[in-house]
Amino acid sequence: MKTSKKELDRINRLKRKSRKYSIIDGAFATIKNSLGNSYIVPFAVAINASNSLIAMLSSIPGLLGPLSQTFSPRLMEKHSRKKIISKFVLIEILLWIPLILLTILFYKGIITSAIPFLLLIFFSAKVAIANIAGPAWFSLIGDLVDEKHRGRWFAKRTYIHGAIALIFTLLAAFFLDFFKKNKWTIIGFTILFTLAMIARFFSRVYLNKHYEPKLKLKKGYYFSFFEFIKKAPSNNFGKFAIFKALISFAAMIASPFFAVYLLRNLGFSYVTFMAVILSVTLFSILTIKLWGKFADKYGNYQVMKITSILISIFPLLWLISESPIFLILVPQLIAGVGWAGFNLAAGNFVFDSVTPEKRGVAVSYYNLLQGIGIFLGASIGAILVKVLTINFIDIILFIFLISAFARLTVSLIMLPLFKEIRHMKTFDSSKALKHLMPKHILTGVFEDFHELMFGKTHRRGRR
Repeated sequence: MKTSKKELDRINRLKRKSRKYSIIDGAFATIKNSLGNSYIVPFAVAINASNSLIAMLSSIPGLLGPLSQTFSPRLMEKHSRKKIISKFVLIEILLWIPLILLTILFYKGIITSAIPFLLLIFFSAKVAIANIAGPAWFSLIGDLVDEKHRGRWFAKRTYIHGAIALIFTLLAAFFLDFFKKNKWTIIGFTILFTLAMIARFFSRVYLNKHYEPKLKLKKGYYFSFFEFIKKAPSNNFGKFAIFKALISFAAMIASPFFAVYLLRNLGFSYVTFMAVILSVTLFSILTIKLWGKFADKYGNYQVMKITSILISIFPLLWLISESPIFLILVPQLIAGVGWAGFNLAAGNFVFDSVTPEKRGVAVSYYNLLQGIGIFLGASIGAILVKVLTINFIDIILFIFLISAFARLTVSLIMLPLFKEIRHMKTFDSSKALKHLMPKHILTGVFEDFHELMFGKTHRRGRR
């Protein structure tokens, strides 16, 4: 039955509203991550958790989260996607309570030796529960965003949330430094985790406002993880999923130790630590919209080809200097530009490659592969930091070196094995890359600031 123009207009209005609600809900979720998730590792450092346990804070939740997503497709057969998202986000909110209680127990000196392990257990549970909603959200948002402008819309969403993350994570760092000077560091974590829980509550309010197009699950839509793995080496999406999982594996060998290196080895304050960590977010914000336009024009595959080089080389640059200025302006700049484009392109490549009815299943298995990569990578990092004994270089810097070599090897081997799905404009590096030059970045930032302050204006070349 053909849908009337009036009904189409109504649906389009609901979709537009939902996209706005998605940006607002994501803003509160970003505040939750900025005040909560981002400070789980610093909290672990503050309570004297071992380096191996800190690595496990990345590896175990990194596996349990995607593993829990495999339950979501079956849930979507019986329940609406909005109901699934709302229910599991509510449970996630409640699981902040035991994490808050751990900060109080440590402050009171109660079972302090057990708290690092309890932190691992409760944080892993929270991540696992939150991730069950992931495929349902991914499926829903895919129905709300038009394919033609997907790159730009997700870039805009990421841009806004990146700016919010930058502001709130830095505010939290100043807040913690103030509490640290007054010998109340743990109470500072208590307050941050409480605010994170409240922010997630408001995120859920706007998630519940989303319009949900009817999902039609055709017969035979479901396939097992074993079938997915069996066919992966012979199809385009499968090869891409393997590539992304291997990149996650290579990256996670080093990722858990950046915070440890800055806080424990170099002894940076929370503010300096977060300035270095958040510089990645800043540089991502400055380039994310350009990557979105670039991807819409030349394809997500071209973005991944370029950015895979950047995310491979930046860990090597950490070996050159301990200066926070150098770390911000060289390795973190390259990391921010690289990860901004890579993550945007990888996410959109999934949308391009999978039909809507199979999107929930495919993304859960895709994420499970990433989870396996994250778990194995972080586990190897934990083993290396514990068993390696070398004197010519700091052990963590040596792990950065291993991770960089692994990322580059994966990129060189795997990228030629899959291709772009959509028919895109022919890529000419001499012309295409000029849009990523500094003057275009600065022009884009000025235009975005002007739009934020004074509203939309006509931009040359747009209609």
